[in-house]
Amino acid sequence: MPGRVRPAVGRVAVLGGTGWVGRFVCAALAERGRDPLVVARNHVPHAAGYDFRSIDLGAADVGTLAKLLRTEGVDVVINATDGANTTDGWDRTEAELRRANVEAVHRVLAAMAELPWRSRVVHIGTIHEYGPVGAGISINESLTPRPVNAYARTKLAGSAAALEAVREGVVDGLVLRLANVCGPHPSPASFPGKLLSLFREAAAGGEVKLSIADARRDFVDVRDAADAAVKAAEASVTGRAVNIGSGVAVEIRELVAHLAAAAGVPPDAVKETGAPVPSLGGDWIQADIRLAARLLRWRPRIGLAESLRAMWEAG
Repeated sequence: MPGRVRPAVGRVAVLGGTGWVGRFVCAALAERGRDPLVVARNHVPHAAGYDFRSIDLGAADVGTLAKLLRTEGVDVVINATDGANTTDGWDRTEAELRRANVEAVHRVLAAMAELPWRSRVVHIGTIHEYGPVGAGISINESLTPRPVNAYARTKLAGSAAALEAVREGVVDGLVLRLANVCGPHPSPASFPGKLLSLFREAAAGGEVKLSIADARRDFVDVRDAADAAVKAAEASVTGRAVNIGSGVAVEIRELVAHLAAAAGVPPDAVKETGAPVPSLGGDWIQADIRLAARLLRWRPRIGLAESLRAMWEAG
């Protein structure tokens, strides 16, 4: 909007900055000399080095959010919240997911619209917004999203809200559609988090009993994902959805084998149960990441084996 000029030295607010992705976004900002403002419901020990504001983003009204952003001089918001990334895991109702992934996004965008300066949003979505694709297809941003479950549908609606706000001139910004994330300090609700728990038990003398999907998926290290978010915050390009991943579809069994090697668990200690495996997407996921390279000068740096070794060593 005309007349809405950013402050000379603005701040970056990381919504969900205590979560898995958010904590590494904060670390990446700090490495660049930025002072992130962490906004989340509860304080956690790993946020001790950052300025923190306790707000329930799922319930806060527009006025409360606008006052916070205005008072703190925030000109960039990185939305790293995720309605499924909770202690109760992925099994949430569509209404609960809509409140977290859609309604909260609309309120944040409305709050940004009230700022006396033009602000920028980096909204972190998911590759699952595209829905299942055929084996061998590299998912690029021209693909029409066709999500098939409540999580993906609500994440797509949140991403669509962010892009619509850009088109209407309310904010500048980008949507980043992340592939499956791996690496240090995973959410306990995530597949890597559940694997880590199982392998901790196995390293203590037990067996790893799990179902392994006959699938190939794209995994990106959480630190690379955070680097992409910061590059998106600093970029001038606006109004696009950009895929962030490794660009490689990896067999799930290969991922399990890498973690077994990192944990020092012998292969014969991993027992497949053959039970059905729930999934947020199809059996093949491979992100086309050429647009991220062109627009953000971003490429993944951390390979899967290194990522899983760091995940294991981080404890």
